[in-house]
Amino acid sequence: MYEQKKQKELYETSKTLLKKKDIPNKGAAAKEVADLHEVIVYHEWRYYVLNEPVVSDFEYDSLYKRLEAIEQAYPEMITPNSPTQRVSNDLTADFPTVAHLIPMLSLDNSYNAEDLKDFDERIHNLAMIPQEEEVDYVVEPKFDGGSIALVYENDKLVRGATRGNGVEGDDITNNMRALRSIPLTAKFSDYGIHKVELRGEALIRLDRFDNINKKREVEEKSVFANPRNAATGALRMKNPKETAARGLEAFIYQLGYATDKDGNDVLNKFPTHHEGIEMLAALGFKVPTIERKLCKNIEEVSQFCLDWQEKRDGYDYEIDGMVVKVNQLAIQEKCGYTSHHPRWAIAFKFKAKQATTKLLDVEFQVGKIGQITPVAKLEPVALAGVTVSSVSLHNEDFITSKDLHYNDTVLVERAGDVIPYIVKALSELRDGSEKAITYPKNCPSCNTILTQQEGEAAWRCENYTCEAQSLRRLIHHVSKHAMNIDGFGEKYIVRFNELGWLNSLADIYRLDYDKISELEGFGQRSADNLKAAIDTAKQNGIARLLYGFSIPHIGRSVSKTFAAEIEDIRDLKDWTEEQIVNLHDIGPKVAKELLVFFNKQENLDLLDELDSLGVNMKRLDSEMKQEAITDGVFSGKTILFTGKLQLMSRTDAQAKAKGAGAKAVSAVSGNLDILVVGEKAGSKLKKAQALGTVEILSEAEFLERLG
Repeated sequence: MYEQKKQKELYETSKTLLKKKDIPNKGAAAKEVADLHEVIVYHEWRYYVLNEPVVSDFEYDSLYKRLEAIEQAYPEMITPNSPTQRVSNDLTADFPTVAHLIPMLSLDNSYNAEDLKDFDERIHNLAMIPQEEEVDYVVEPKFDGGSIALVYENDKLVRGATRGNGVEGDDITNNMRALRSIPLTAKFSDYGIHKVELRGEALIRLDRFDNINKKREVEEKSVFANPRNAATGALRMKNPKETAARGLEAFIYQLGYATDKDGNDVLNKFPTHHEGIEMLAALGFKVPTIERKLCKNIEEVSQFCLDWQEKRDGYDYEIDGMVVKVNQLAIQEKCGYTSHHPRWAIAFKFKAKQATTKLLDVEFQVGKIGQITPVAKLEPVALAGVTVSSVSLHNEDFITSKDLHYNDTVLVERAGDVIPYIVKALSELRDGSEKAITYPKNCPSCNTILTQQEGEAAWRCENYTCEAQSLRRLIHHVSKHAMNIDGFGEKYIVRFNELGWLNSLADIYRLDYDKISELEGFGQRSADNLKAAIDTAKQNGIARLLYGFSIPHIGRSVSKTFAAEIEDIRDLKDWTEEQIVNLHDIGPKVAKELLVFFNKQENLDLLDELDSLGVNMKRLDSEMKQEAITDGVFSGKTILFTGKLQLMSRTDAQAKAKGAGAKAVSAVSGNLDILVVGEKAGSKLKKAQALGTVEILSEAEFLERLG
């Protein structure tokens, strides 16, 4: 439909339009309206037909609202083919087209509590309800899948269709019949209903989506960017068995049309939306339950929406917001519709999890053990409440598999709303200015030729004296989980290094505090505080010190294992590979790296130097090996805590479990014996219940078991 050059042009026009704020004068407005028509139709095609959007929902909504605002200022510019005068289109030529019994419209959007208050005020005005009277609303998830319409006649499913252009959609009846969550028959006749049209969403559970993508990777197929793509693609498969195999489920969220045998409207048998949904649940349809709430006012609505924004990542399905509907159908009727959306409903959109931006540059950073990590520098973009400008590209294989280029337009998301991640490059928007990313052959810091160990994806600089590595090791050594020198952050490490005061780990313990006190931004108190923190760190045990050396494969857990076996850290220089691998959970890779470190004379000299500076080399009593508890109430059991604990902290709970013989684990698997659940337990509880082999205890039951 669009050539690549045209797509690039429309994308750039969109970005330009998004920067505009004020309403233009009439002369400029006509040109901008024409541009908005073109780019909005293009983005609808990308979203609804290809299922591959190149702008975020928020950016699309911003373009749409700008067109609405200009048309409101100049009503004479409203034309029948304006995007504001119809709903979006997902029709294809692959399926016959059928008309909906009533139009499937879009939703107006809100992004904060103020928008919801404005919506509530409009409802009061439209329905002529005094502002002091409360209106009750139903709040449901805004599922991010493919919209569907189901028609039942004489209690039988007779048709299933996509949303299409809102007036008519693609006939996908056979595919809908393949979905086990959609009843083939339902006793609507018990309620005096002969013909009914339902609205719903077809989607894929997140764990199912992950498995699909893993399988596609093994089969060397392109992975889906998100669950919505996987779901909408499945709706239009030619073979219903393939639709069923993808694991689609259908949530029904609206009773849109209902008549008796004589064709009379019988929706009034359910005077509220809530009652209509309860009836559908009773008939066996999959409807929102714990994630749906009947709210008595807009304040309760706002709080429920904000609560779900915080916990959506623990939900089993992808949702991008909540839908707020007036509960009373009589009030809905008074409010009416625009050509685009019902006035009695609004979507509360969550902070965007995906957005598009430019990949401007790549920095190749050197880590504490020499690994080279490429970091993409992006044109700053707002994503899930923060501005993202840097994203890790992990390694050379990642860059190659994603076919990333300089100046690419890329789709970015925040996994779990925390870690930025590049989903893919939008190759169709390339214009020839893009250049392939070349991975360096030499260390960016010291120019040493990089090496790649067998079985590892990372390239590494083997020069231990590399300046960049030395700096990262210093930063790691003082960090929270290593020597935990309070207040000694990366900023100070870099500053002292630039001043020539800090070049080796030993330098940390012989700083000149008088000089530090004279530095701008410090003073005597800051210098004294730093000295006190370093003196405290000198008393740490073997585990923290060993971890602080940045030895490859020697993490916190491994360091604790070694600390329990030796009296002085220097004892490890006499250990053999056989002794090392005989320890629990210690393998040959750890043995190799440990032997390399303790066989180098410069490292043994460093240990002696640290000893002379007052750094403890001896095992603490708390690090001594403890005998396994064999007679505790949880001996031999694995245990996991989830949700918010009310009677104790998570750390206390784990300590109590360990004292009773249990081993704490971090994930639900077939090896888990006991799950202790606190408030708002999410996906871990559901996974444990699905396994059927995990004993589930409340916090109180856990304490009671302990006695």
